Amino acid sequence: MMRWWIVVGAVNAFLSVAAGAFGAHALKARLPQDLLVIFETGARYHMYHALALVAVGLLGAVRPSALLSSAGWAMLVGIVLFSGSLYALALSGVRVLGAITPLGGLGFLAGWVLFAVAAWRATP
Repeated sequence: MMRWWIVVGAVNAFLSVAAGAFGAHALKARLPQDLLVIFETGARYHMYHALALVAVGLLGAVRPSALLSSAGWAMLVGIVLFSGSLYALALSGVRVLGAITPLGGLGFLAGWVLFAVAAWRATP
């Protein structure tokens, strides 16, 4: 299962780079500045948490635990809800999608707390 988190993290890192390049090149001339900033925020947090998923897998390879898997799931849900809602908001202009973003932020927060507890328990 931990190898899976490394792969999921790498795939999400790829998607984040693709989203960032899309925002910087294809959207720069098409979106107003405020929506472009929103899109870029989604891509930035997408990358941070893609790397966190890789860290979940790497720590899990040494000290597997259910807490680490839970941390990975929370972060993955956070990516989908936080970054996904920001991407959708920026591309559609539908501001109500921003109401979903804090739920993704809660996923990120939960993931980091779970990761910290798992790391604490994994070290002698």
